[in-house]
Amino acid sequence: MMTDNQESVQLLNTAIIKSKEKKIDSSYEQRLSKACNNPAINALTVAINHLAETQNISNDQAAMQLIETVRELDSVWTDYVMMEGIGKLKELLKTQTNH
Repeated sequence: MMTDNQESVQLLNTAIIKSKEKKIDSSYEQRLSKACNNPAINALTVAINHLAETQNISNDQAAMQLIETVRELDSVWTDYVMMEGIGKLKELLKTQTNH
């Protein structure tokens, strides 16, 4: 038997998932086609080939390294921005409670 708290958490989780579904752009095929025709793909192809040659690895490995590096950079900056936002919220709350 679920407690009220467990039921609330389940309801909130369901609501979060449903709200994300509404934000998903279902035109992913068009978006993928547009992305693949972007000139940046040519630059990435050059980068993959260069990394593979200079590191003596396969193109698959080079592509994975590039993607993993970009994802790590994105993750670092996401965390940084989140911490900056939390810091600003803490300062704002501290200022408000001191008044």
